[in-house]
Amino acid sequence: MTINSNITQISKILGRNVDHLIKFLLKELATPGKLKQNNTLILGSKIPSSRINEKIKQYAEEFVLCPSCGKPDTVLEKDKGATYLRCTACGERVHIRTLM
Repeated sequence: MTINSNITQISKILGRNVDHLIKFLLKELATPGKLKQNNTLILGSKIPSSRINEKIKQYAEEFVLCPSCGKPDTVLEKDKGATYLRCTACGERVHIRTLM
């Protein structure tokens, strides 16, 4: 079992919903887990912090940072079942994968 006590702070820094970040982490790390009432993420497997950090960086690159200008000034938008990353700094809008 692995415990992450600052997942809500990480999601706030990234400007994303904590549930979206957790869904990504659980899928990418292939482990069950849940968010406890005290905002602690409990993962069902023992996972090194370096691997969790690597996945958080991957999340930021895929769902936060603009692929054109590299700025984190982005929002996730849904349009006709597709998800897009829209940059409020440069105006770029790119299709991204939807987390199932």
